[in-house]
Amino acid sequence: MTESSLPKVVSLEAWQREVDQLRIKEKELTRATDAVNAQRRKLPMVRIDRDYEFEGESGKVNLLDLFNGRTQLIVYHFMFGPDTDAGCPGCSWVTDAMSHPAHLNARDTSLVLISRAPLPKLLSYRQRMGWNLPWYSSFASDFNVDMGATKDGSEDHVTSVFIREKNQIYRTYYTDNRGVEHLGSHWTYLDLTPLGRQEDWEDSPAGWPKGKLHWTERHDEY
Repeated sequence: MTESSLPKVVSLEAWQREVDQLRIKEKELTRATDAVNAQRRKLPMVRIDRDYEFEGESGKVNLLDLFNGRTQLIVYHFMFGPDTDAGCPGCSWVTDAMSHPAHLNARDTSLVLISRAPLPKLLSYRQRMGWNLPWYSSFASDFNVDMGATKDGSEDHVTSVFIREKNQIYRTYYTDNRGVEHLGSHWTYLDLTPLGRQEDWEDSPAGWPKGKLHWTERHDEY
């Protein structure tokens, strides 16, 4: 980078005027995003009738087990096929950015990784990367195929959202490709879910939980 390629230098007053003009557009974008999130919370959903099997550190589990007793489940379909020896670099970026799970858990939401590679490969790579999120192998089931995360034997990175009513599970939303790019904070993940951030200001369906928790709790004080 050379000096001539940098933005022009202006006075503090001129710079502030430019920032103020940009802030108007930023606020418009925030309000538009809020409206999209509200529409997402009102989407219909699809019943999951198949009984999928996964392998985790504690043995074989089903999809209901992955909720860990909570109402909502976010699954990141991490690109790690049975014949590869290391996880996808892009998916590793996404996982590096995932926030502390306590903030999601406090809002009745679990977050897990699922890949088709055998569990020993997943756990070895997780140790290498220094992660501690739950990671499950879907090698023994068609889960990835049914969710659109495996197509013609090739892996894709997808984020799926599920909600349960007692033991009945529904898929409410998914995103892929660049839709995954902005994810990472607990705000952006909760925005994908039917219950949302559960804040009083949100436009949510009647009866949705709101205002139960303060956003700035320390993760060990819930």
